[in-house]
Amino acid sequence: MDTARVRLTATTSGGGCSSKVSSADLATVLRDFPAQDDPDVIVGFATSDDAGVYRLNDELALVQTVDFFTPIVDDPYDFGRIAAANAISDVYAMGGTPRTALNITTFPIEELGHATLGRILAGGAAVAREAGVAILGGHTVKDDEPKYGMAVTGTVHPKHAITNAGARAGDVLVLTKPLGTGILANALKKGSIDEEQIAPAVRWMTTLNRAASLAMIAARVHAATDITGFGLLGHAFELARASGVRLRIVASKVPVYELARELIAVGIAPGGSRSNAREHEVFTTFEAGIPPDLRLLLSDAQTSGGLLIAVPPARLSALLGGLHQPDALAAVIGRVELGTGIAVDA
Repeated sequence: MDTARVRLTATTSGGGCSSKVSSADLATVLRDFPAQDDPDVIVGFATSDDAGVYRLNDELALVQTVDFFTPIVDDPYDFGRIAAANAISDVYAMGGTPRTALNITTFPIEELGHATLGRILAGGAAVAREAGVAILGGHTVKDDEPKYGMAVTGTVHPKHAITNAGARAGDVLVLTKPLGTGILANALKKGSIDEEQIAPAVRWMTTLNRAASLAMIAARVHAATDITGFGLLGHAFELARASGVRLRIVASKVPVYELARELIAVGIAPGGSRSNAREHEVFTTFEAGIPPDLRLLLSDAQTSGGLLIAVPPARLSALLGGLHQPDALAAVIGRVELGTGIAVDA
């Protein structure tokens, strides 16, 4: 089949990280899951962090994660690039160095053909090479919906892993990519925008979080998480809960794709983002005057989003200095306070 004629987003019911199981459903499923009692598990699933961290010895720990999803764009090569960058991001969010990966693929080979699958894998391989990641193999299953991603292994010093549980009152919050990819992808799937209009988001989704990770390591930040399917507010709440603090976010300071706001105004938004928004109302207090479209964007299901970083004020300049380069954005969007939950100011 000619890959130029395939519209990947038309083959699925949802796209990218918006196709994931909701955080509320996941919490219900894991409620009775046995707790880890291995002393070498530095980070498990208890704090809903981005990746697991397992100590091998006093100098070396493994960082392990897995992520895959349905197509968020129509171009197979770009889909592969986005999925790989998204999976590798979890290691960067932990302050680790990604080392190896295994491809995970489900694919309707008879309907979409060998060439399309080959282009998806080629896109993933290109991003892996850029990240210095060796692809060791993978697993492929026939399925009616194409899905692609990676299981990624990285390394970190056991004492230097950056988790979502270290934020402290007084820390400054920094975000490194704009919000709105879920809205834009939904519009592309519906035919409301074209590939040229989603191109800026594709550029950010295929940008590795390596520069942001290196900057936060150098600045010795307190905590971090990457922003994906649960949206900014969902992942921010996981960080707040794990750290035992409240996050105060200034909505007007959060970088967004303006096109995404325009699309919300005409009723375009994925179901995953709307579900996120309903869940987030439980733990979020909004100041009056924040428009509905911006509220939804704060919950929009992101794919290959940026890092949300909690940094001490004394080290903010060092972090921002490291982020001022083409493949990293530096938006100061709020602060950490005593308390619980999320507060959003206009």
